[in-house]
Amino acid sequence: MLKQICFFRKRPDMTINEFMDYYENQHSQLAKKMGAAPAIPGAVRYVRRYLVPEKNPVTGQVHDSGYDCIMEIWWNSREDFERSQAIISSPDRLAMTRADEERLFAGHDNPVATCIEYDSPMGPSGEATHVQLRHGA
Repeated sequence: MLKQICFFRKRPDMTINEFMDYYENQHSQLAKKMGAAPAIPGAVRYVRRYLVPEKNPVTGQVHDSGYDCIMEIWWNSREDFERSQAIISSPDRLAMTRADEERLFAGHDNPVATCIEYDSPMGPSGEATHVQLRHGA
């Protein structure tokens, strides 16, 4: 399993609610709305996490991370991730993506990373925990 993480800043003239509404109802549905093939075939999970600054319990200060959203996509393989990146950056699709991003993000220079994760045991007796994803009800 491979996880991709992207960090986004909203356009400065947008409220966080406008940003979330556009991302959820337009940008995350862009391929479908434009009649294009999916940009993330083979993705296992696609999540947007909108950041709300909170008080640091050590310093008592509220620090803005500089980002409004962390987007995560899980892939079964590096090959699925690479295939998606090639689709998104293909010349026949790039103009559509860039135009929509200009309506949403502060710029195109958004950090993209893959992630190596370690889980700590958090069960009541120190046992490992897990999350199970299911489709449907």
